[in-house]
Amino acid sequence: MSVPANFGNTRPVINPNDAAMLLIDHQSGLFQTVGDMPMPDLRLRAAALAKMATLTKIPVITTASVPQGPNGPLIPEIHENAPHAQYVARKGEINAWDNPDFVTAVKATGKKQLIIAGTITSVCMAFPSISAVNAGYQVFAVVDASGTYSKMAQEITLARVVQAGVVPMDTAAVASELQVSWNRADAMEWAAIYTKIFPAYQLLIESYGKAQEVVKNHEVLDSQR
Repeated sequence: MSVPANFGNTRPVINPNDAAMLLIDHQSGLFQTVGDMPMPDLRLRAAALAKMATLTKIPVITTASVPQGPNGPLIPEIHENAPHAQYVARKGEINAWDNPDFVTAVKATGKKQLIIAGTITSVCMAFPSISAVNAGYQVFAVVDASGTYSKMAQEITLARVVQAGVVPMDTAAVASELQVSWNRADAMEWAAIYTKIFPAYQLLIESYGKAQEVVKNHEVLDSQR
């Protein structure tokens, strides 16, 4: 779906035409350290981000921190939902931005805005987010699709990245800014994304479906009278 050419240029909103997504260190081992949110919810939101990128044709770059070690491999949901994602192997760098291949891949997208999520929040999300801001990018950090070991660590990290110029967001807000409108052919795919972000949305869909069914039944009965 097209958006105005100047969309997002004058205020801190995501322009789907000028954004790339960086999903950093969403690894099975690191996920076991997460304490600021339920781990299953984090997995669903990371997968939701990947699906959003597919629907909007946003480039995705993934990377993992020593996946052959205790940090574990990337969760498979990310590449399943974003088959076009490019994986960049690191050579042990903790800050993904310290890896030249990673930075080269980001620059190659030609995008000026970066949507970043990473586990652990205070390191894998914060370090490259701050580095990217210093490199001239506008960065949107997806806090509830990043995870860390405590609520305190999350709050400290938020204070740090905001002071550095990073814009903090939640997954639902990212979805809404990328979706732009419900008047699009893939609207139901976006609805499915929201059920991953907050599962109660599925109840809303079901209740709407039942209501439409009732209306349709009444219309049939009225036509038979």
